[in-house]
Amino acid sequence: MGDVAVGARSGHDGEEHRGRPAESAVPAADSAVTSGSDSGAAEDDRVTGEHTTAEDQGPGGTTRAPKKPRSFWKELPILIGIALVLALLIKTFLVQAFSIPSDSMQNTLQQGDRVLVDKLTPWFGSEPERGEVVVFHDPGNWLRGEPTPDPNALQTFLSWIGLMPSVEEKDLIKRVIGVGGDTVECNGTGPLKVNGKALNEPYVYPGNTPCSNDDQGGRFKVKVPQGYIWVMGDHRQNSRDSRYNQGEKYHGMVPVKEVVGRAIVKAWPIDRWATLPVPDTFDQNGLNP
Repeated sequence: MGDVAVGARSGHDGEEHRGRPAESAVPAADSAVTSGSDSGAAEDDRVTGEHTTAEDQGPGGTTRAPKKPRSFWKELPILIGIALVLALLIKTFLVQAFSIPSDSMQNTLQQGDRVLVDKLTPWFGSEPERGEVVVFHDPGNWLRGEPTPDPNALQTFLSWIGLMPSVEEKDLIKRVIGVGGDTVECNGTGPLKVNGKALNEPYVYPGNTPCSNDDQGGRFKVKVPQGYIWVMGDHRQNSRDSRYNQGEKYHGMVPVKEVVGRAIVKAWPIDRWATLPVPDTFDQNGLNP
């Protein structure tokens, strides 16, 4: 039997060899399996970084030099530029810091407090609501006679990009009392009424009355036009608000288009951090006209 096996391999003119392709294919298959195993080992090496891969080789199989990391000092201006752009976008469209310049909103806000103002929701059509504390541009010479801030160039720049509270001297902050369609009135020292409903105002400065019994605007009855708001300070006897600007351009009203946004948080000083929610008094039934 052994001779037959030998003859089968060498005694014929290659015909039997040519007629048995399956046997020659077997070693090839085994070789492929072995190569696959070797490839797997190479892949493992590539994961661990111990061997050079084809991706790291240049033309002709030469090894490419590893890319040098970019210098920190070259990247720093790019990072600063990105940070400034982000800060400007946030200040323009999302949130902006403002500094409280006076005592007109005591005790809710103290002079020197920093508040964060939501500027996003107005972009989606949101309008001021009763009870909100809002920042707005001077609607018509309300700030005449007030001292004008004189910030330096650095303060102006940091304020412009939103990294410091706004130094814009033409912004005010008050509480919304009436919106378009409301009738707001006050006789004597109060209470303040909106659409005939008396407001319980725990936020009014201790010792103040809701209204002032004077002939300069402390007693009033007004109808708020659509697209406007009526605002008052929480320190009622120390606030030049809608009551005392009825002789100006908009008769004491503030156009909604002049509202920068709603103050949502007292952010500084840290020991006074707090949110600025709408008081429950503005949720009472029958307040809507």
